[in-house]
Amino acid sequence: MKRDMDVIRSLLMRLEAMNSNPHRVLLIRGGEPELCVDGASLDTVKYHLALLRERGLIEPQEGGTLDGGIYFRRLTWEGHDFVDAVRDEDIWHKTRHGALSAGSWTFDLVKELAKGFIKKQIEQRTGGVL
Repeated sequence: MKRDMDVIRSLLMRLEAMNSNPHRVLLIRGGEPELCVDGASLDTVKYHLALLRERGLIEPQEGGTLDGGIYFRRLTWEGHDFVDAVRDEDIWHKTRHGALSAGSWTFDLVKELAKGFIKKQIEQRTGGVL
């Protein structure tokens, strides 16, 4: 199965909204209505949840998995940084287009590209240089 950055972005944003109490642990199986991603199958969602855990974007409960699910506590610092970098639809559109034009979808490239667009936007709005 291929990694899909649109699914990753969508899942991280949805997970961020799901757990408002970092002391509560959720068992995520991938089929929760809050995690349904347009055009993504249950297997695709589960695969991408595992990738989020593997990359360290979400903090699982110790023990990690049960019955094909993931214990989810919260997004990690890096998970929050990624969501903050790609939250804006215009920034995401530019980032996605830039990455597709380059033919590469590495996580680090996408994150850095989004941060570059944010810096440019800040400079345009403030008239200053970062």
